[in-house]
Amino acid sequence: MEEWQVTKKEAGLRLDRYLQEKKGWPRSFFMKAQRTNKIKVNRKKEDPSYRLAEGDRVISFVLEEKKKSLPPVDVLYEDDHILAVNKPAGLLSLDVTGKEKDTLLDRVNGMLAGKGQGAAYPVHRIDFNTSGILLFARDEETGHILDRLIKERKVKKSYLCVVRGSLQPPAGRMENYIFKDARKNRVYVTEDPVKGARTAITDYETKAFGRGLSLVECRLLTGRTHQIRSQMAHGGHPLLGDDKYGSKEWNRKMGERRQLLCAFRVTFSFGEEAGPLSYLSGRTVTMDRIPFVERYFKGYRW
Repeated sequence: MEEWQVTKKEAGLRLDRYLQEKKGWPRSFFMKAQRTNKIKVNRKKEDPSYRLAEGDRVISFVLEEKKKSLPPVDVLYEDDHILAVNKPAGLLSLDVTGKEKDTLLDRVNGMLAGKGQGAAYPVHRIDFNTSGILLFARDEETGHILDRLIKERKVKKSYLCVVRGSLQPPAGRMENYIFKDARKNRVYVTEDPVKGARTAITDYETKAFGRGLSLVECRLLTGRTHQIRSQMAHGGHPLLGDDKYGSKEWNRKMGERRQLLCAFRVTFSFGEEAGPLSYLSGRTVTMDRIPFVERYFKGYRW
């Protein structure tokens, strides 16, 4: 059993958000604990939306396994409101089932707990086999603001990827339609609109070429599932290592098992509309190094 007393600063938080920040739980994990009567406020069951008052006593009867020591976190930027963290390829951003014990969320909150600081939570996700910058909010207000700014495309994300062949033209825009098949967890690209399809727009620029491979920078103007991977493959230039949209045989021949795709830069492109986050306006966070770029395009710097 764990018990906390709500402070004046914490008063007004929803019960679910309070425990997500305290424990770093995904919402689905909290909901399961709440349904099974393992969460109480002043010894009574309350709804997830219950707004806590100063002095309330929150009790968790959830029995958690003793946490193992997790690998360190590569923090690229941090302040009182946000964290920008490098997510390695092959690591989940978070696990909504609560079964996986080593996710980037676990590592970040383990690091913060070691410093005696409250939990953070990611405001977007990166695919399991994709690496790069993931943003975490350190409080509820920041989370809401970042969520809005991301939807308004005012948090701009740029990617580097390695693709097969030489793109013609070397720079341009891919604009078509993407239809998602949730059951197969893949998307399909069409040149003409079909029922359920959504517009997908990506600007791209070839940065280097060699050994039949191109290093390409992509800037998303829309945020569709597997957008870069599917559009590049649709244009005849699948990402190296991408079995889903490319050639497994070619990938194995090249010795790659994960798509070579990295969210290497995040730019905060907003002004006063960001409220308490306006100080970030115009700031850019960039990866220090990308192993696959060093492997295939040694000497290239972004």
